[in-house]
Amino acid sequence: VLNLPPDGRYGSGGRNVGGVFFTRPVLVVLMFVMVTLVVVIVLGNALVIFAFKVDKSLRRQCNYYFLNLAISDFLVGAFCIPVYIPYTLTGRWTLGRGLCKLWLVMDYLLCSASAFNIVLISYDRFLSVTRAVSYRARQSKTHQAIIKMAAVWVLAFVLYGPAIILWELVVGRSRVPKDECFAEFYYSWYFLLSASTLEFFSPFISVAFFNLSIYLSIRRRRLHWRNTQLHLQNSEQASAQGEGLPLSQTWGTNLAVRGDRKIAKSLAVIVCVFAICWAPYTLLMIIRAACRGRCIPHHLYEVTFWLLWLNSAINPFLYPLCHSSFRRAFGKILCPKLYSSFEQMPHCNHLKRKKKSCCFPVHI
Repeated sequence: VLNLPPDGRYGSGGRNVGGVFFTRPVLVVLMFVMVTLVVVIVLGNALVIFAFKVDKSLRRQCNYYFLNLAISDFLVGAFCIPVYIPYTLTGRWTLGRGLCKLWLVMDYLLCSASAFNIVLISYDRFLSVTRAVSYRARQSKTHQAIIKMAAVWVLAFVLYGPAIILWELVVGRSRVPKDECFAEFYYSWYFLLSASTLEFFSPFISVAFFNLSIYLSIRRRRLHWRNTQLHLQNSEQASAQGEGLPLSQTWGTNLAVRGDRKIAKSLAVIVCVFAICWAPYTLLMIIRAACRGRCIPHHLYEVTFWLLWLNSAINPFLYPLCHSSFRRAFGKILCPKLYSSFEQMPHCNHLKRKKKSCCFPVHI
């Protein structure tokens, strides 16, 4: 996700970045924002990873995908952005060609893995709604989740890794100046279009499809619930013999519908956030490569891949924090004494019986 660096010309009171002059106070603010983004990404995703480590109730198949996403996003904040910050502020790459290659591989790998993990999480929620019975039966088979997680990393590396490493050898020369660091295929729009199809367009279509399928499933359940309720109201037999069992079944169906509705809303947010963070970068990357960088201002393009990195800061709030089992684990970690006293209250005993909740519809 790294791109052609800004022009590093300094003025007396600031510097010129991609044709836009920034005063020193503005540069200080920008540095503060960048560091804040790193802190949020690292702490937010570290909390998810630590919760998974200390709370054994989270170690179910559906939650492994959250762990995989947190690992990729954590490394974005711990490695990719910190290395890029001085490059942005100075306009010069001083860390050598070897680290440049490593950074490029890691940056593309981690961002691609993050996108694929979002698809995997959405697919898992899709199965939890459309195939609930078989889905619950597979929750103890964590080896299936591990295989899928490994496949995400392999696919993410194959997408850009070989091109970053071998492009220079195939072409026969490097197009990257010594004091800069960007991928050799930076202006190869045909390659970027093909890779973007796998990295963004296909994942976006997949996530949107899962969201639509869940919505249609919820709509069918709601119609079924309404028909059942109407049937019970008009049934003389139900009035004479009591409605205990049917009402119990109806109440359970109603709870499931409400839970599924929450999943649909969360997936709608996922689609929007994913599109907002990824679409500007992907589209401008292809357009900029096609016109050799002459039609898109660099400062506008740079904003788009910072927006892409912002997705790694949003994910720990968008996914695990909206998940009941992770919220309980976070409560134990951040406020252990408060959570312990709250859990011991008589009216909260039901929380103890829900420790093993996963991403089933009712527990979202």
